[in-house]
Amino acid sequence: MSEYHPDQHGKARGIAQNKLLKFAKPEEMALSIRAKALVFNDPVSEQLLEHVERVGTRDVTTLIVGETGTGKELVARHIHECSGRTGPFVAVNCGAFSEALVDAELFGHESGAFTGATHARQGWFEAANGGTLFLDEIGDMPLSLQVKLLRVLQERQVVRIGARVPVPVNVRLIAATNVDLMKAVQAGNFRMDLFYRLNVAPVKLPPLRERRGDIMPLARYFAETYGGKLSLANVSISAQAEQLLLRYDWPGNIRELENVVHYALIISRTGCIEGADLRLPEQIAREALVPQMRDAGPEVLMESMQEILRQLLERQHPRLHETVERVLVTVAYDHCGGNQVRAARSLDISRNVLRAQLKRFGLLGEPFMVSVD
Repeated sequence: MSEYHPDQHGKARGIAQNKLLKFAKPEEMALSIRAKALVFNDPVSEQLLEHVERVGTRDVTTLIVGETGTGKELVARHIHECSGRTGPFVAVNCGAFSEALVDAELFGHESGAFTGATHARQGWFEAANGGTLFLDEIGDMPLSLQVKLLRVLQERQVVRIGARVPVPVNVRLIAATNVDLMKAVQAGNFRMDLFYRLNVAPVKLPPLRERRGDIMPLARYFAETYGGKLSLANVSISAQAEQLLLRYDWPGNIRELENVVHYALIISRTGCIEGADLRLPEQIAREALVPQMRDAGPEVLMESMQEILRQLLERQHPRLHETVERVLVTVAYDHCGGNQVRAARSLDISRNVLRAQLKRFGLLGEPFMVSVD
């Protein structure tokens, strides 16, 4: 079971301690298993944190709804921390077990209850007594078990498999899902009465694309975390890389961001994450960068151009010098409306030099066209 607490022992640069949630030992957790950090820097996230902490102080069943990788377990653990409950926090993934196994794990079993049950064992409800039970992916729970779960919520007691005497439990239940449970109800895959039992205090966790103010604090946190593991000093993120990170929609949310930053540091040559280090779909990255470049300053544009040239060099683009020169002359000539004097002035060369280059590239008297073959 993963230990957790709100950040108390150091923080990423620019993140207030009360706005960073993380597992106590994230370095011991496998990559991509779950979102391992959550920040509340964006105004949307600040409102979310206020709501979560208000819900946390109320001892009611809570349903957390959010896309995969948004940090639902971290929110659940923070609710537990705010609740004042002294018992343990027990996290269970309902989608990771077969129907028969989930039944025994949830409610426990007596010795001899089924083949292989050599001794009695308490279930997750009993293990979480006095604390909080977090059921992730509740939408994957079989209908037969939904009936039993509803009974436990109503009666506050469990009956182990093979037993007749119920065991009282004092457990706060927090459920989470990445699916629309109401649609699951309409499709006959989820009980409506259980849905309303779970949805007493709902928490909607927005995807990362709807709280973009959290992207860079999270990126810096992951950069510092993995920079330390990779023995990289003074890790940083370039302006161009930051533009790409902010423009990307992050369909995989925080887990995807963590993976991208980790990989970028692995292949980084200097410890500074550049745009080329980010493992993003090329078309998406290009579409994300171009609109931002229109408003960028000269330093950012020069840095972007240097990065593009570096990528072309790494890919050993044929006749690169000639290609770059032809593109530069062509774009300047077109930008100046085919006026040779203005084009030469914009490039800070003489008109004769420009005219020679235009002839060399076959641009005089021809329509505007750029070829990079």
